[in-house]
Amino acid sequence: MAKSPVTPKENGKELFPLYTVTFIGTLGFGIILTFLVFLVTEYGGNALVYGILASTYPAFQLIGAPILGKWSDIHGRKKILLLSQIGTLIAWIIFLAALFMPVTELIDVDSDILGVFAITLPLVAIFFARALDGLTGGNVSVANAYLADLTSEKERNKNYGRMSVASNLGYVVGPALAGILGATVYGEILPVSAALAISIVGTLIIIFFLPETSNCTMEEYPDKENIRKILGQEQKECYQVENEKKVKLQDVFKLKYIPFMLMLYFLIFLGFNIYYTAFPVFAVNALGWSPAALGIYFSGISAMMAFVQGPVLEKLTDRYMESALIVVGGFILGMQFILIIPGNIYLIYLAAAFFAFGNGIMWPCILSVLSKFAGSTYQGSVQGFAMSTSSFASILGLLVGGLLYTQIKTISFLIAAIIIFTAVILSLRLISIEKQKT
Repeated sequence: MAKSPVTPKENGKELFPLYTVTFIGTLGFGIILTFLVFLVTEYGGNALVYGILASTYPAFQLIGAPILGKWSDIHGRKKILLLSQIGTLIAWIIFLAALFMPVTELIDVDSDILGVFAITLPLVAIFFARALDGLTGGNVSVANAYLADLTSEKERNKNYGRMSVASNLGYVVGPALAGILGATVYGEILPVSAALAISIVGTLIIIFFLPETSNCTMEEYPDKENIRKILGQEQKECYQVENEKKVKLQDVFKLKYIPFMLMLYFLIFLGFNIYYTAFPVFAVNALGWSPAALGIYFSGISAMMAFVQGPVLEKLTDRYMESALIVVGGFILGMQFILIIPGNIYLIYLAAAFFAFGNGIMWPCILSVLSKFAGSTYQGSVQGFAMSTSSFASILGLLVGGLLYTQIKTISFLIAAIIIFTAVILSLRLISIEKQKT
């Protein structure tokens, strides 16, 4: 069974629902992120409980993402993307139900090491909701594979940039919407209800507007991939495998350059999450910021990043190699961690611009390069394992970041910078690889 080539003209129309689903996903997450820490405190938890809760989603995503990615290679992207979205929908229903549960203490802890906190019935329900959302949270990896199916290699980095714009817009609008809805007499109930409604909209978009790329992407003749690139146009052919082919971790690690890319994934997400844990504590304790001020800061970063990953990235990718943009963007991103250390407010605002520009040009190019190395045969599986790698790094970074800031304060940002700079040095290898391929 062959699938006709996907042309750039088709891409713009077919990718719009995918961008919309991506926006809706981050919008819902941005809504809840704003007041989750306050909910944990209200229901008896402390900073430790919040840290564990924050790592629950990536911990279960570590399990679910590769499975969903592999299933998408076999059963098609749309079916698995729908399954993932339904899981998120059910998770929000459980989350909303937790707000109406009695605050019944199940476990009471008073420890010099762990602190004083209680595990209550609503907290258990919220933990379960975040775990379910993480377990079915392969929508990002499947969406990345979906985009790779619908675009040629030449246009892929631009389209990943547009997807990142959609994602960042969700992080801009989400916290603002949560602030407005949370200020009403309904408190947290209205923002969570909004997140639930948004998930329903995302489910409907997948069902009615998102086309299926292919019923199978596992090819019987992967060696013919280069032959099917006729006059530079990528042919999206698919041959059904008679004996279903199971993709294992060792299969992915045998693919050329994939282990190297997964290592970059790990380092980047590790550095990111040390920052994401330490900076809010630093902003509140050292800078005296309110939750609103912190939300505005992160919203500002997301807004700038959306601009960078839109028109700016399109201009840059026309002139420079993706590998060069990864190196330069990573260096700028690492420098933003350094700018935070002195605690000067002007340097911190400058760091926000460094964050937006550095990550804005680096990350879409990372996604594009990974998809090209994966090829059509293992696209979903590679994206799934990449998501698991990032989830593992996120778990480690979230848990270690808070501990580092407690012990060494702003030096934790220096450690995050060193990790990112290590990734930058390793990324220099991509320049020679890209030159060999051109």
